[in-house]
Formats: sequence, C-alpha cells, structure tokens
Amino acid sequence: MVPTAPSPSSSAPSLIPGPVAVSSPPRDRRFSLERREPYVLAVVLFVAYTAVSVGRYRRMGNRSWDLGIFEQAVRAYAHFQAPIVDLKGPGYNVLGDHFSPVTILLAPFYRVFPSPVTLLVAQAALFALSAIPVTRAATRLLGRARGLALGVAYGLSWGLQRAVDFDFHEICFAVPLIAFSLEALLRHRWRAALLWALPLVLVKEDQGLTLAVIAVVVAIRARRHGSPSVVPYAVAVASFGAVATLLTFTMIIPAFNTAGASDYLSKVGGAGPLTGADIKIRTVLWLLIPTSGLLALRSPLLLAVLPTLCWRFVSSDHHYWGTDWHYSAVLMPIVTLALVDALATARHSSRPWLRSYAVHLPTAVVAAALALTTMLPVGTLTEADAYRVPAGVRAVEKLLDTIPDGATVESNVGPISRLTSRCRVFWIGRAKGLTPDYIVFNNASRWVKDVPGYARQLHPRARYELKGVIQGYVLLGRI
Repeated sequence: MVPTAPSPSSSAPSLIPGPVAVSSPPRDRRFSLERREPYVLAVVLFVAYTAVSVGRYRRMGNRSWDLGIFEQAVRAYAHFQAPIVDLKGPGYNVLGDHFSPVTILLAPFYRVFPSPVTLLVAQAALFALSAIPVTRAATRLLGRARGLALGVAYGLSWGLQRAVDFDFHEICFAVPLIAFSLEALLRHRWRAALLWALPLVLVKEDQGLTLAVIAVVVAIRARRHGSPSVVPYAVAVASFGAVATLLTFTMIIPAFNTAGASDYLSKVGGAGPLTGADIKIRTVLWLLIPTSGLLALRSPLLLAVLPTLCWRFVSSDHHYWGTDWHYSAVLMPIVTLALVDALATARHSSRPWLRSYAVHLPTAVVAAALALTTMLPVGTLTEADAYRVPAGVRAVEKLLDTIPDGATVESNVGPISRLTSRCRVFWIGRAKGLTPDYIVFNNASRWVKDVPGYARQLHPRARYELKGVIQGYVLLGRI
C-alpha cells in the first residue's frame, strides 16, 4: 500500500511558518514643534520683551519713578522689612499707595540679583508666560495655524508692548492670572477658572472687580453647560471680589497711608464720562478693532474689561484715558480670548458672511499686529541703536558711581534707577526735613537755572558743593 500525503486539513503541525506580526517602527523621539508652539512663542516673546525693557534701562531711558518705587519695595521685602518707599516720602509704606502684596514673590530673586533689571526680567517673563494659555486656547478651538496666528497677535498687542516699554508695574502678575483663568473657563474647567482668578485681589486693589466679573461669567457659562452645582461657588467668588475691593479701598489702604485715605480713590469720579470723550473713544476703538475686528463683542468674556475701563474713564487723571503707559495690558488677554470664544461659534454660524469673516479674521488680526509693531517698542529691536549704550550714558553712570553705597540721595527720574539698589533715595523736594548727603538730578532741559540757589532753596540750613555736571546731570554733595 502506497502511503498518501497528509491532507491540508490534517491536524499535524505544519512545517510552513505562520505570518509574522510586523511591529510598527518606533516613533521619532526627536524634538517636534507640534503642540509646543505656545511654549516656543513664549520664549521668543520673553527675549523680545527683555531686550526692549532692559535696553531702555541701559540707555537711561526710564520715563517715570515707578521702577525705583517698586525696587525700594521689593528690596525691603528681600531684607524682611516693611515695604517702605522713601521716594513717596520718608517712611512711606507702599501698601498705603497701592495694595500689591504680590510683589513679595520677587524678593527671593532680588536678594540673589539686587538690581532693577531683576524686576524688568521678571515682568518680561510674566508677560511672555501669559501667551501660553492664550495660544493653547486658540489652537485647541481654532486649529494650529489660526491659533498660532492669534498667539502671535496677542504677544505683539499694543497693550503689552506699551507696558513692557514703561518701567515695571505690579499688573504684570495680573496678566497671566487672567489668561490662565479664561483659558480654563473656555475648557469648561470652572473651578480652575475661579482659582486662577482668586489671587487677583493681591495684585492691585481694583482687580477684585475683575475677579468678580470673571466669576459671574463662570456662573453663566457653567449653568448653560449643565453644571449648576458650580454656580454657588462662582457667586461666592464674585461676592468676595467685590467685597475685597471695597475693604481694600476703604480700610486696608487707609490703614497704611499716612493721610488715612486712598490717594487714588479721590481721583475716581473726578471726571464725567464725556470729559476727554475723544481720547476715550479712541482707546475703545484701539481695544476692539486691531485686536479683534470687533468680533470679541460677541463673547461674554469681554465683560471682564469693564471694571478697568470704567475706573479709568471716570478718573480725573487724564493719563488713565489713553493707550499709553501700562494701563491696557490687563485688557489684552481678555480681548484676545473673547475673540477666540467668538470665533469658535461664528465659524458654525448659519450666516455665510459671518462664517467667512471668522475664517479670515485671525490672518487679519496677526497682520494688523505685525504692521503696528513697526511703530511700537518691539519694532525698535530691528535698529542697531537698540543694543548700544551711548557714551554719554556711561559718563553719567561714572558720575553716579562716585556716590557711596548707603548714602542718602535726593533725585529725579533720570538717576533714580541707578541708585535705589544701593542708596536711600528720595524724590527731589520730598525729603521732608531730612538733609540728604547728595542731590543729583537731570537738568538737561535746564529747568533749574541757578543750581546752587536751588540747593539752598531745598535745604536752607545745609551747604552743598558742585561735584560734577555731565550730559546735563548735576551732582551736588553736602559739605
């Protein structure tokens, strides 16, 4: 009998190997920009902001005494002392000026690097940090390209650039807090949104009202999206923000103020809404058109700009009304994220013109930001002079270096930031009976015609001799 070959259906083990599973190739672990754009953008903005603010400092281009004021306060915190700011008057506690205890967070850094540059770098870092939540929210809701475009537009917004270019201010802490809070709100992370906004009451006395409005928006959104349990918490936070503002203005600041009142509260209500109406209207238009193409008006997040705009517009101080200085920085994350919120819904509108407008608006907004930057501080970084220190400035610094550490000095804007880290500095004419060791001031405009006579006018019982005059800076020492 001839043996037969086994049938294919035989249960005997097959000599032909089965299919081999091919494993997928390992993922490329090299650095990829995907999902890292917000962080890369923040680093680029940090470098640009630092170059602008530190460059101005190196050129002695400071335009106010604010950098000196905050340095005196942070310097005191760094040495575990009360935040006495002699520039506002001998023994003046800065908490009686603005309630900004948040600046104590800079004390450890200042203790290691005791320089006004530390404050400027910290401010640049905080502003740049705020671009991360703004860009993340935009890319999540609108896609990578449009989200990154709005992130760039935010980072180059005129409000942030003006603030970077104008010394140091405590509101640099408010900007990232607001940005992270509104990002969480757009992600429906209601409690996180409230928690991010809560520290605003420690940044500045008026920010409690911004906290209150953000909490109201959280309550509205949470209820609409099926989270009614969040509403009581949001209402409680809104109440806390409003009460904190009231108590800060009426009790906390007066308790630290030598006059027993808030100097700035007296300015509120000093001007009618129509006073300076042309300036105020321009500010509103600047706030809404180049930054959002007016579309931000479709989002309730925009309500958060009202507290800041209201106190500015009813103040008797005209400096608050316009687009200069640092006052609009806290509004930039609100307007940009309100735009993101509006775009996310407008793209699905039943109206074709609105859908088309929403699709093209991010490109227009970033184009406007780039165009305006040519006239704003970051645009100066394309000029060689932005990185040079004039010989005249070095000569003035040599003159100021002759003032010994620990000396008492009476000064005006120009020399202040070169002295507050190592001397006790008073604003010129505000020493209040104290006789400083030195008087130094910028007299380039020749606002003082008789320098010796001016010194006698300031301190009739003291005698001062002229130590030097360089580039219009005058130094006198007590004999």
